[in-house]
Amino acid sequence: MSKYYFNEIEAKWQKYWDSHQTFAATNNSEKPKYYVLDMFPYPSGAGLHVGHPLGYIASDIYARYKRHKGFNVLHPQGYDSFGLPAEQYAIQTGQHPADTTRVNIEGGVDKQGNTIAGYRKQLDKIGFSFDWSREVRTSNPAYYKWTQWIFIQLFESWFNNETLKAEDIKTLVTIFENYGNTTVQAVCDETVKVFTAEMWQAFSETKKQEILLKYRLTYLAETEVNWCPALGTVLANDEIVNGVSERGGHTVVRKKMTQWSMRISAYAERLLQGLEGIDWSESIKETQRNWIGKSVGATVSFEVKDHGVKIPVFTTRPDTIFGVSFMTLAPEHELVDQLTTADQKAEVEAYREATSKRSERERMADVKTITGVFTGAYAEHPFSKEPIPIWIGDYVLAGYGTGAVMAVPCGDQRDWDFATKFKIPIPNVFEGVDISEAAHTDKEGTVIANSDFLNGLKYKKALKLAIYELEKLGAGKGKTNYRLRDAVFSRQRYWGEPFPVYYVDGMPQMIAKEHLPIRLPEVEKYLPTEEGEPPLGRADVWAWDSNANAVVSNDLIDNKTVFPLELNTMPGWAGSSWYFFRYMDSKNEDVFASKEALDYWKNVDLYIGGSEHGTGHLLYSRFWVKFLHDRGFVTVDEPFQKMINQGMILGTSAFVNRIEGTNTFVSATKITDQSIQPLHADVSLVNTSDELDVEAFRNWREEFKNAEFITEEDGTFKVSREVEKMSKSKYNVVNPDEICEQYGADTLRMYEMFLGPLEQAKPWNTAGLTGVHSFLKKLWKLYHGGENESFNVSEENGSKDALKTLHKTIKKVQEDIENFSFNTSVSTFMIAVNELTAQKCNSRNILEPLAVLISPYAPHIAEELWSKLGKTESIATVAFPVFEPKHLVESSKNYPISFNGKMKFTMELPLDLSKDDIEAAVMAHEKTQQILDGRTPKKVIVVPGKIVNIVG
Repeated sequence: MSKYYFNEIEAKWQKYWDSHQTFAATNNSEKPKYYVLDMFPYPSGAGLHVGHPLGYIASDIYARYKRHKGFNVLHPQGYDSFGLPAEQYAIQTGQHPADTTRVNIEGGVDKQGNTIAGYRKQLDKIGFSFDWSREVRTSNPAYYKWTQWIFIQLFESWFNNETLKAEDIKTLVTIFENYGNTTVQAVCDETVKVFTAEMWQAFSETKKQEILLKYRLTYLAETEVNWCPALGTVLANDEIVNGVSERGGHTVVRKKMTQWSMRISAYAERLLQGLEGIDWSESIKETQRNWIGKSVGATVSFEVKDHGVKIPVFTTRPDTIFGVSFMTLAPEHELVDQLTTADQKAEVEAYREATSKRSERERMADVKTITGVFTGAYAEHPFSKEPIPIWIGDYVLAGYGTGAVMAVPCGDQRDWDFATKFKIPIPNVFEGVDISEAAHTDKEGTVIANSDFLNGLKYKKALKLAIYELEKLGAGKGKTNYRLRDAVFSRQRYWGEPFPVYYVDGMPQMIAKEHLPIRLPEVEKYLPTEEGEPPLGRADVWAWDSNANAVVSNDLIDNKTVFPLELNTMPGWAGSSWYFFRYMDSKNEDVFASKEALDYWKNVDLYIGGSEHGTGHLLYSRFWVKFLHDRGFVTVDEPFQKMINQGMILGTSAFVNRIEGTNTFVSATKITDQSIQPLHADVSLVNTSDELDVEAFRNWREEFKNAEFITEEDGTFKVSREVEKMSKSKYNVVNPDEICEQYGADTLRMYEMFLGPLEQAKPWNTAGLTGVHSFLKKLWKLYHGGENESFNVSEENGSKDALKTLHKTIKKVQEDIENFSFNTSVSTFMIAVNELTAQKCNSRNILEPLAVLISPYAPHIAEELWSKLGKTESIATVAFPVFEPKHLVESSKNYPISFNGKMKFTMELPLDLSKDDIEAAVMAHEKTQQILDGRTPKKVIVVPGKIVNIVG
């Protein structure tokens, strides 16, 4: 094959890698290990567009590089295949989500007659070095069996605040049996009551289970949730954008529901501290720090007048307690109904109804809108005993702190804005500070005033004394608080992991490991029942026979030996919180991964994925790994040692400009001052000169069939262009399959890297592919010459210049890969090939290492050239070329020879010559003799390694 037939070459080597299992990693090796992982994809029918593979190409280059460097590399791939999109599609089309998910992964025709390319085939076309023998799918029962098992371990654990780790619940039971709960330092519900060992022994079994549920790391509780009626499910905070569901843009309201929750808050401090030991970008670490939200201060209890109840608040500024002029409760606070007076009831209820439609995230972000309602009730100041009006306001969140704040308007801007709007007094507790225009939020240098025993004290001293006096009074105590709330773990969906849970007397019971997995049952449709139960409420065979240890018909439920099963399913993040461990030993049926595999691979060395998962997946997986480490199931307590967040490849959208109220379109340069409505056009209908295929556009959509076009003078019609997110809805998606077909996968891989730094967003421009493709053809030509362009590599050693080009390239490419500067590597390759072409280099000792250098980026052409060089093994594990500095050391200098400051000619001389030797050589040169014409110069200035100047 003399020509560069990239389609044939790529198909050949993809088949070779598959049949030879070239990239299969072993779980024991004398080589050092390196684990490279991508955030695994959710398989949708839309398939890949060119933006999706960006991170995969980068991780693949690094994985291939590490193999060349002598590492045993694990680079697996799989599918996050449970979740909302597949279920929504199932509801719309009546297809089982398992069927659509399988077709989306493997390709084929779905029951709607849609031809689906299939993620696996699309990924293979790009030439990734994935170890497909370890593939996982979260919706596979063999996989979710272990997700269910991990859930059970969480249920069977509690968090010991003395050891600061999770322990087996049996150790807690032992403490209760011997000492009751008076001495236990545990993370638990605030509603736990004190009991002695004798009381524990006397409790019924059900009562004991109720108490233990308040300590377990996964537990049932009535909580405020984000309920999306249109989707029929609870959503996590990170699944809501601007107050609506990220999926579909549906309204989300707050409501109370009994849900499974995870006690992630127990790990808040460890999640914070763990960030210090991992190599992540500072921006994503800061995102997690803010989400965890550590603050140090005090809890203060305010007695409510005439109600016999107290409202606890958390404050970071107890030093300003004499500045409290009102209290604000979250609208959802449990005391609101009890405290609201009859006069205020209607107003409070209307406000709570309106607030329920706003998400927590929206309420936190909206600092401009000030709303609230007075409850009619008053609290008592713990020191001054003055009455403090109690309001409700949506800037206070039920789930953060205690769901109530002591409002100090002189020292907090939101409180100041609230007080100003509702004409509430703003007492000033700061000496010499003007608070007439805004709150004073500075701590340092501030002196407290108008505050009884705190007068004249600076912030730190006032803080300590305020806490001391509150504790002495029994009205408060010092405390560290975290914004991080426990994670709701239930979803009212069908397509998710079933809980391994059945109920006896309303108490959850776990199903033993040997009876897992509990598989999803068949249901007639994937919607909630008419009674409002989750879709699993439609299952006819969804009860647990505790004698037969099997799922049986609901008709057999007798609540003696056959019991109802949990109707909720786990959220999407369940399977993605531990999948990286399963890759280590994906076929193991006895454990989620063997001790040997876990000890060998430990954790992920390099993780590449999107920063949008900062407060979801990346936080949850860190939590699960810390838990699994506490219980001795894994040897590491962080999942991802180094992480890089790739930027987004943006689409270049095409817009056709329609005159408003008509079906007439105006070419981009012909737009005048008429009202224009820009409409997205499919980019496949537009050429690289921004010209629309008018007939194809008319046939594209029915409403454009009779469209009129005001064109350019030459009859063409120009579209407008705009860079925006690549998305199917914007018709700016570019299919990588078409790029691979037209230019080859190696071109696609190198072009995506060439677009710019990995972590930045960059626009896609198909026209730019031709330059990279031309480079690969030029590379191919280096190895082929003569009249018929046959393979032509010489055994003669390369020239000094060729060796310099090669080693300059080795040095730069190695540095670039280590620094993840893949875009500059591509430029380096282009320069190297241009230089070697100019040098007419075809030497084996230059071209062999060059093929290895380029193979992480363009693996197919590299394999083909390697084979042509007479090699029988794959290039994939050949040692990376070693940089030899001697080839870049200059042994001579091309001196500019000047006469009276004007350069006349150049002369190459060895760099190790002395000044006298340089002068002698220059003076003896025939051109010097000609210019001097027998004259003797006044002096000769020699600067070794730089210049020679002959004066006079």
